[in-house]
Amino acid sequence: MADDTRSLRSIYTEAEQKRTAIESSPYSNSSAFQENLLAAIHLYEECVNRADRIALFSPNESLEDIATADLPFLLLNYHIAELILRMNGQQHRKANLQRAQQTYERYLKQLDHYDMLGKDDAALLEQYQDSPNTFSTASTIDAAARRDAKIKRFRAEKALKQRLEYMRRNPSVLQNDEAAARELHLTEIAFSTHQTFQQLESVGQELHILSLAPPSPPPDSAAQLPPDARERNGRGVESYNDRLDAPPSHLSAGMRGPILDTKGKPLRPFTLTSKRQEFANGVFRADHSLPTMSIDEYLEEERKRGGMIEGGGPQSEVKAQIDEDDVEAADRETMKARDWDEYVEANPKGSGNTLNRG
Repeated sequence: MADDTRSLRSIYTEAEQKRTAIESSPYSNSSAFQENLLAAIHLYEECVNRADRIALFSPNESLEDIATADLPFLLLNYHIAELILRMNGQQHRKANLQRAQQTYERYLKQLDHYDMLGKDDAALLEQYQDSPNTFSTASTIDAAARRDAKIKRFRAEKALKQRLEYMRRNPSVLQNDEAAARELHLTEIAFSTHQTFQQLESVGQELHILSLAPPSPPPDSAAQLPPDARERNGRGVESYNDRLDAPPSHLSAGMRGPILDTKGKPLRPFTLTSKRQEFANGVFRADHSLPTMSIDEYLEEERKRGGMIEGGGPQSEVKAQIDEDDVEAADRETMKARDWDEYVEANPKGSGNTLNRG
């Protein structure tokens, strides 16, 4: 809690200095950055409380009744919302988004009370109040109209930014001209209002995405999980090795020690078997399935199934000799030769080349 003897303006000056340092710092994930962030938020919230206690902004006043030096205090809630969005912590992300959303709303409602929202911004505020979670600065199903709306807002933002930069480069004019200083503050408020609607759209989209995520497990869920197999067997993580069978030291109490005592009396149950060699062969067998047939047997099976193509090679050029005593075979060869001669005579070489005759 800030000292009650401090004035509102002194607290505001300190908050502005911290915010400027935060915005120029590249280490947003460091603990020092987060501490300064929380301190700046606390200072701005103290400014809001002080302004409420002294009734700095009265509901019976209009924009003309607000002093030029008091205009920057209209941005208190805006600065708080901007800083809240920069807070780390995924487990509290949804709560921070909702908190920033509500702070932005208070900022816009205060401006709306003083009729400081333009025609377009007033329409956007009405759209946001109707559906905060689905709010968009270009809420239209027409892609071309949506693109035009985005371009229009981008140009307006660029114009406001250039105007602010020009005014800030001439501080001497602002010191000597109250009207110029008032115009600077109003331009800064207009630019912040433009940014507010952009942020409300982004916050709504992120909240929608978080609502689709599965619920996180309770903090003590790890204690309710079943113990690891090594822990169930009394084996710690340090003593873990990649052997499949546990060493004798990890066997249960009833399975430790010798099988027989000194007099030959059984100390624990056991089974006599004559398959010692079979067990030994099973231990030292291959760790993969062995083939059940030889290569020659496999090829013979493929040949029977028709899965192999035979022929070709030099043997395919050797013409089979016709048995002169086989009259039917000789007649078949004669008819085959005649048919080929008739085909060649009816289709001379090059007769099919009708498009590119050489």
